[in-house]
Formats: sequence, C-alpha cells, structure tokens
Amino acid sequence: MEKTNWVIDPTHSEVGFKVKHMMFTNLSGKFNLFEATIENEAEHFETSKISFSADVNSVNTNNDDRDDHLTGADFFDAEKFPKLSFVSTSLKKISENKFQIVGDLTIKDVTASVSLDTEYSGLMTDPWGNTKIGLSLNGKINRKDFGLTWNSTLETGGVLVGEDIKLLSEIQFIKQ
Repeated sequence: MEKTNWVIDPTHSEVGFKVKHMMFTNLSGKFNLFEATIENEAEHFETSKISFSADVNSVNTNNDDRDDHLTGADFFDAEKFPKLSFVSTSLKKISENKFQIVGDLTIKDVTASVSLDTEYSGLMTDPWGNTKIGLSLNGKINRKDFGLTWNSTLETGGVLVGEDIKLLSEIQFIKQ
C-alpha cells in the first residue's frame, strides 16, 4: 500500500502543558520549537506512525526566571538532554474521530509509555491547496516518573509544583 508522509505545520500548532502551582492554580507552559511527522498508508489515520520531539530550551511559561529554572539541572537539564521525544507504539480507534495513541515518551534519560486521547479532524484542503489533518491531543503524566523531582515545601503545607502534568496540544500536519 502507498505510504503518505506528513510534517507538522508549526505556525498552526501548539504543544503545551499545565501543572498545579502552589496546589490551587494551574500554570500553563508550552514549547516554542518542535518537530513531528506522521507516516500512514494511503492517508488512513488508523495506520499512523507518529514521532515528535521538542527543544527543551524553548520551554515558555511567560516567566524568564522560571523558564531558566526548568531548563536547568533541577528539571530538564537541557545541557545534557536538549530534546524530549515521543514515538507512537499503537493507535486505537475509539469512535468516528476519537483515538487513543500510546507511545514512548522520553524526557532526560527516562522513557515511559504514555497514552494520549486524540481527536482527529479528518482531511481538509487549505486555501493554498495543501492537504492537512488536525489533531487535538490530551494526556497526563507524573513528572517524577521522568526524574523531574525538584520541589519546594510551602509554609502552609503542600508543595510549590504539582506532580501531575496535563499534556495539551493542537496540531496541524501537512501532506508531503
């Protein structure tokens, strides 16, 4: 069967996350630099093999001091581990446009299986004749599972940074 290749459209995509801050509000962040590809058979999404990587130095939480802390040794240790990556291992159709993508996420030197709930928008052609697909991806990981263990205890009890990280991404791919 004919293979179809897709690359991410970074100008119409966002790769983000949320984490509890001081145990009562969500703090949002994103990666500004990332790459992703999909390979599937004759444009059938169910057959997709997906790979993704992000430059951890591009983390952006709208606070330079916090971003510097995140790229330092307490968290991503970008000097030693400049990228995080995801490679799909399975894709299961749940309903007409809903899928579960399972894959190996690598942060620093730790790889673990994660599951992403995915909404697939289908095929469309943009005004310039490009064939595109859109994905909304959501998942959750425990940051400690990936060696991101730094925290600070609050005077009132609890901790500064939550353990659970919500993964939230809106992505467009362009057919090659």
